[in-house]
Amino acid sequence: MSGTVAVIPGDGIGHEVVPAALRVLDAVADFEFVHVEAGDAVAERTGTPLPEETVDAVTSADATLFGATGETSADVILPLRDAVDSFVNVRPARTYPGVEAVQPETDLVILRENTEGVYAGIENRLSEDVSTLTRLVTQSASRRLGEFACDYVADSGSEGFTVAHKNNVMRVTDGLFVDAVREVAAERGVDVDDQYMDAMATGLAMDPEQYDVIVCPNLAGDMLSDLAAGLVGGLGLLPSANVGSERGIFEPVHGCAPDIAGEGVANPTATVLSAAMLLDFLDHGEAATAVRTAVEATLADGPRTPDLGGAATTEEFTTAVVDRLPGD
Repeated sequence: MSGTVAVIPGDGIGHEVVPAALRVLDAVADFEFVHVEAGDAVAERTGTPLPEETVDAVTSADATLFGATGETSADVILPLRDAVDSFVNVRPARTYPGVEAVQPETDLVILRENTEGVYAGIENRLSEDVSTLTRLVTQSASRRLGEFACDYVADSGSEGFTVAHKNNVMRVTDGLFVDAVREVAAERGVDVDDQYMDAMATGLAMDPEQYDVIVCPNLAGDMLSDLAAGLVGGLGLLPSANVGSERGIFEPVHGCAPDIAGEGVANPTATVLSAAMLLDFLDHGEAATAVRTAVEATLADGPRTPDLGGAATTEEFTTAVVDRLPGD
């Protein structure tokens, strides 16, 4: 089981949770790791948060494991997503045994358009009083996301998906988005419904069981996935995958948490589960399942990190996961 994985710890707890995930990957695979830098610290040292050698490593590797960055986050992850043409961000959110959750039955995934919307970065300052933001939505990107969503529900056994939008206000842009995704679903024979994103926020908080797969534009996916994190026990549990046709970048949803950086108590669960998604992407499904099983058993039986009510260090939690992997 080989391949090349670019590794970017980033800032803060990225330097703690990424090494934890690498320990887990080392236990189940034989990857070549290429270590590169990005983020606030490298910007202070070199003047740029995203060195060319980092971009080259990411575009040359089979996949990338990314930690978290601070103030320079948008200057790092957005260009990297673009560099590998990662048109969809996959964010699963589910509860785990042993972890207290606001909504214990939550088990869903958000498929977020990853290239357009307000995150396209088209902003202008027209005068001292006026600034503008252009929201970019294309039929081609919307259809591409719809095709991915149809493949995803077919592979996962889901009955269909729900499109989150606000086309009663953003009639042209979200109107195009919803029409394009619905058109693809109709062509593929996939069941689809849609819901205003603000109503969905309420629905997620009150009754998340009604949702399985959610398809949405960029900003809506960012907001709704953080809401889902609050339902299942926090951002420390949410992995994500930025998926392109040939390459992917895998990262925890949480930030660099400078308040606890260096204390050795960061929860590596989200990063380890992101590594499991990396294994799936590279067609190592059996290893990915083994990692998820080991993480779930550790969350259920302990030890747990302080954010989950335990007293384990990052290293102790990681060791417990590795010890539960086959052959260890």
